Amino acid sequence: MDGEHANKKRKTASSSGGLDDANREILSAKEVEMVDTLLACGQEHLFAHWPAAGDADDDKHRFLAQAAVCDAGYPGGLAQYVRNAKKLLADSKEGANPFDGWTPSVPDGIVVSYASAEHQRLEQAGMQEVGCAAFVLVAGGLGERLGYSGIKVALPVERTTDASYLQLYVHSILALQTRAAGEMPAKRSAKDVGIPLAIMTSDDTHAATLELLERHDYFGAKRSQVTLIKQEKVPCLTDNDARLAVAATDPYKLQTKPHGHGDVHALLHTSGLLSRWSAAGKRWVVFFQDTNSLVFRVVPGALGVSAEKGFVFNSLCVPRKAKEAIGAIAELTHVDGRKMTVNVEYNQLDPLLRATINAEGDVNNDQGASPFPGNINQLIVSLEEYKTQLAKTGGQIEEFVNPKYADATKTAFKSPTRLECMMQDYPKSLSGAAAVGFTVFDNWVGYSPVKNSPADGVGKFQGGNPTHTATSGEMEAYGCGAKLMALAGASMAGAEEASFNGITLPAGPRVVLHPSFACTFDEIRGKVGKGVCVKTPGSVLVVEGAGVKLESLELDGALVIRACPGANVTVHGLKVCNKGWRWVPCGDDAGEVDKLRGFVVERDETKELVFDKPGVYTVP
Repeated sequence: MDGEHANKKRKTASSSGGLDDANREILSAKEVEMVDTLLACGQEHLFAHWPAAGDADDDKHRFLAQAAVCDAGYPGGLAQYVRNAKKLLADSKEGANPFDGWTPSVPDGIVVSYASAEHQRLEQAGMQEVGCAAFVLVAGGLGERLGYSGIKVALPVERTTDASYLQLYVHSILALQTRAAGEMPAKRSAKDVGIPLAIMTSDDTHAATLELLERHDYFGAKRSQVTLIKQEKVPCLTDNDARLAVAATDPYKLQTKPHGHGDVHALLHTSGLLSRWSAAGKRWVVFFQDTNSLVFRVVPGALGVSAEKGFVFNSLCVPRKAKEAIGAIAELTHVDGRKMTVNVEYNQLDPLLRATINAEGDVNNDQGASPFPGNINQLIVSLEEYKTQLAKTGGQIEEFVNPKYADATKTAFKSPTRLECMMQDYPKSLSGAAAVGFTVFDNWVGYSPVKNSPADGVGKFQGGNPTHTATSGEMEAYGCGAKLMALAGASMAGAEEASFNGITLPAGPRVVLHPSFACTFDEIRGKVGKGVCVKTPGSVLVVEGAGVKLESLELDGALVIRACPGANVTVHGLKVCNKGWRWVPCGDDAGEVDKLRGFVVERDETKELVFDKPGVYTVP
């Protein structure tokens, strides 16, 4: 190549973005394509510092490999990400109102009173559907916000059995699977009723989630029914021109952050899972969060609602006080006639109501609750409509951006931002004719998230709000078990007040009803007799096994009953009085799991009944 031609080519390369020919020649064709994609969307700054070919070449390859991962992980690639970012950043700078032209109203839905005749009917309908469901656990988060160094799904739900959230969830699915096999018509066999579980992980949680599953042999599930789908992060943005940020300590590394749990939809689409589930006869997809131990108590009833009302999207909700810091489900109608039923964040709902239908804003109704129910991000979708819709959209969910501006001019950021999306915003992609609704259950039976550290919990407690800590999560899990037994006819000691980690909360009998024992209230009612009496609030009762029936029992202390499959155990006339267990405030030398709760469990005396062989047993 003569000098004049070489200079001409180099000049062309410079004018296209400053990456000289020599640097291009060390790159593969795919890497050059990645460079040109970035240059075409205004990212010249990413290459401005690149030294001559032969210097830091490994770093250049490393940078482009990371960029390729980001490109592949976003619908439409990085070019689309930058286009979306520029529009959203411009809207943010201008203060655009996303609800301009929309008027809210209360959407179609049902408020279910747990254990009522209606609820039991809905549960029966749901149990006919559960064998045709697939479950999706959103588990991309670490426990750092809680003060826990591990992945959140590895955290014990309670210290009585030390079962982790992931263990509880898998055992709940297996229990439903066993019941579903029994509900199948004679022409189908139990092996047809495997209930699949997909777990969305992240770079932060993927390896640890896989290790947890493998260490515990998938908690009894078949490996083939559990699939991990990993979410990639998205690049951060330095300014309103959507220039991608590099790490402060490494100019060859894009700064990235999580895109939000809305990515689960695109991952389910691209993974091929939806087609596999459809081919296997599944009709529903149930989404649930990483630290809500109560959710499976309400899944059968909510599935029944979806089936009866034909909902293509059903949000599980809880009663919500006006202005409570939880998103609300609302139907929105636009001036042009469009409709959508979506989650509206609490800080957006009040001004929206004031600007449209109620000058008082978000206020309670005659029942003391907002007419707009609280969204808890447990969702049920109809698989076929969901699969069809994702084929149209690629699973892309409406995004938002929340930059922290340096000053009122909104021209600079305090720190890089990124686009985010939320799984509950999927209905925004549906037509107004789509059957979208909600199902409300009381908090005590359906919603007990663990998402706050002990210190944050104290602040919530002092403000009169739910603490959503590991302490409250444990006590609410016990409280749910005790109330379920009471509704079935048992006599349960009332709760006492207990204080741990600076918060005071009700602490009644520590009741753990393993998923294998009962999946529905009808089952609980058939297995817990009116002759059961738990006499003291500090008593402990753990029941595991589908064949256990508690006809009459007097308990003052700690009793653990475990029965293997095929062991039918009738407890009739048993009296247990022992020293039991104590929940003792812990000191600074306690392990992190105990520190999160503020106590350790001292097991003074336990009566344990273990039936590890099939058969018929009566106790005593």
